[in-house]
Amino acid sequence: MDTRVAVISIIVEKGSATDELNALLHEASEYIIGRMGIPYRKRGINIISIAIDAPQDVISALSGKIGRLPGVTTKTAYSNVITKG
Repeated sequence: MDTRVAVISIIVEKGSATDELNALLHEASEYIIGRMGIPYRKRGINIISIAIDAPQDVISALSGKIGRLPGVTTKTAYSNVITKG
């Protein structure tokens, strides 16, 4: 299956979403290249960036599930790097 490199940017405004977010990321852990989290204490939010190499449908599904969490905003940027599988 073809895979694509992407970055999912996440802003967590409600700490109550953290457990569900971590569970979703754990489910996709085989595709995650790296993760960077920045707590922005002054504003009371967390900024997370996920680098992922996965099939297009996996990336879209993960981003959609994350975006449906209460108090969470997400955007996905796709690269043109596609690996034939």
